[in-house]
Formats: sequence, structure tokens, C-alpha cells
Amino acid sequence: MASVSQDQIQKFHRDGFLVLERFFSTEECDSMRSQIQGIIEGMEVPPHCRTEFSTREEEQLQAQGSSDYFLTSGDKIRFFFEKGVLDKKGNFLIPKERSISKIGHALHAHDPVFKQITHSSKVQELGRKLGLERPVVVQSMYIFKQPGIGGEVTPHQDATFLHTEPLGRILGFWIALEDATQENGCLWFIPGSHTNGITRRMVRAPSGASTCVEFVGSEPAYDDSQFIPLPIKKGGLILIHGEVVHKSELNSSESSRHAFTFHVMEAKGTSWSKENWLQPTPELPFPSLYT
Repeated sequence: MASVSQDQIQKFHRDGFLVLERFFSTEECDSMRSQIQGIIEGMEVPPHCRTEFSTREEEQLQAQGSSDYFLTSGDKIRFFFEKGVLDKKGNFLIPKERSISKIGHALHAHDPVFKQITHSSKVQELGRKLGLERPVVVQSMYIFKQPGIGGEVTPHQDATFLHTEPLGRILGFWIALEDATQENGCLWFIPGSHTNGITRRMVRAPSGASTCVEFVGSEPAYDDSQFIPLPIKKGGLILIHGEVVHKSELNSSESSRHAFTFHVMEAKGTSWSKENWLQPTPELPFPSLYT
């Protein structure tokens, strides 16, 4: 992997994203893929996916149960499924390894392979090139984008979910573990859209509310013609500014689009919002990116 140039760093600041082809080797990608296979094989399907729905009220409690499952996933390895893959009794309609949407949110802390990738010397070196002084890892996810059912991700900014004061302190690292193409749901970006702040936030709902999180503000209508696709080969890395607008389409192809992604916050002079769904815990304070 070639060293990142100052020109590329400037391009990142201008566009809000940067594509670095072949950042990780085929071997590194395959080690993550085989590691995740093992994790799925050992997966216990969460009980909230197993309950048989009956009354309206139970359905709401159900949603609350699964929301707790999500809300408390920041320091664990947990499983999230695509819509429509379970029947009413909670049995899989398709094989479980094909029904999973993502695994999160602390692979970087609890799994040796993902930890090694997250803190690899080339990632640390890239952090230093970007001028990060006290970067900490806030979350990680393995995303499957399953063939035929990998759902679309509507236009959004990561800072909607990971809010800091000041803004501009969140950076996403998105690693293609398979070729990402327009057919299988690559990422699309609006270049330069990271300079206008954010219009929407996802916050923890007050206790006693019927949902665990709520949105404040609204997502503007984006002009489809402004998005450009970023297909990328296996092993490529896309750096994503916390406020750049991006999306991905439904995967309508026959092939999956696996990716490993993690978010880093520059902790120096930054406060992490107490209203974010994700909170550091005594068991897992946000670890330093630099080792």
C-alpha cells in the first residue's frame, strides 16, 4: 500500500471522502471474512427475534426489547437481521448466514482479528497523516449487504448518529471485503456536502417513551443527480467525513457486498454527546486508536 500524499489529504478535506484502493491485502480481507463466518456459526439467535407476535401491546414491548438489544450493543458483539427473513414464530425463512444484515458494535474491542485490523500500523499512520492527535475508536460493524435482500441505506450523515461538539471530529473507515459495484450496492456520495453542518440528530428518547431513540430535525430532500458512485475493489478503504452525505442502494445482484467499518473520534477538545445512542461504558471506554 502506497503512502498517502498531501494531495490526497487535501482532496479528502475538499470532498469529504477519499478512496484508497488496495489499502488492505487480499489475505487481510479473507481473514476478516473467515473470522466472521466463525462468529456466525457460534451465533445464538437473540430471543427478541424468536418471540411469536400476538397482541399490539406485546408487539410494542417486543420493539422495546429489541431496541434495548440495540442500545446496549456498543460494548458487545451483536446480530442484526434483514427485514422479512423470519416467520411469525421466529424461524428463519432463509439460512441464518444469508439473513444477517450486520454485526456490531464492538468487534474492534472483542475480536482479535478485527482489533488487529482497526489498530494496524497503516491505519495509525493514516490517522497521523490526517493530523489526529487523540483518536479513539467509538464503534465498529461488519456489514453484509446480502444478495437480493441487502436493503438500501438512505442518504445520511454519520454525525446524525454520532454527534460531537464541535462537529467535524468523526471519521469513518470503510473497508471493502469484496468488490463493491453499482450492482451490489456500493457507496454514493455528494462531494463537498460535509461543509454545511447537520440537520438531523438521532437521540436517546426520554425514559418511559415508547421508542428508545428519536429523531430531532429532518433530513432535507437531496438531489439524486448530485450523488456520485464510488465502486471500489476488495481491500480498498473509503475514508468518510462525519458530515458528508452518502447512501447505498439495494443490492439487487447475486453477490454479497461485505464490508468492515469503524468510526474514530478526535477526542482532543471534543465532547461526545450524552444523547447519542452509543455511550462508552465502564467495561469499554473508547479505546485509543494509537497503541
